[in-house]
Amino acid sequence: MEKNFKALLRNVKAIILDMDGVLTDGTLLLIPGSDPVRNMNIKDGYAMQLAIKKGYLLAVISGGKSAEAADRLKKLGITEIKMAVNDKMEALSEIMHLYDLKEEQIMYMGDDLPDMEVMMKIGVPVCPSDAAFEVKQISKYVSPIKGGKGCVRDVIQQVLMVNKHWE
Repeated sequence: MEKNFKALLRNVKAIILDMDGVLTDGTLLLIPGSDPVRNMNIKDGYAMQLAIKKGYLLAVISGGKSAEAADRLKKLGITEIKMAVNDKMEALSEIMHLYDLKEEQIMYMGDDLPDMEVMMKIGVPVCPSDAAFEVKQISKYVSPIKGGKGCVRDVIQQVLMVNKHWE
């Protein structure tokens, strides 16, 4: 890991995540008569819970909507879950104001074009290995792990290790 990236991680107080393509692998299982089914990684869940216990704000800003995903995130302890969001910058501004956060204190993990405006605003933009080319270009770190396969754990673990909070 690059020394400058480690320095950025020392300032992180909030980790904000996109859902589809980051917390999930971006695929939807379409079953007649049912809502689309998403997959989430259990190791991502462990890292998110630990980060919350260590005092970090975890939030999700997503254009997608899933009651099941929101329920899982709530069970992990995430209180800021913004789904069906049309304006991710507005959602980011609300979170920043509510928690008195500065741009450099925020890590945001996104994977596609709707995430770019937020990623260019905050201090630590990161993405999974299968993110869109344009997102990789603006990221301070590209996880070697794909979306929904443990990339969230990768970046959270790095934040917690740099700040001596990983157990």
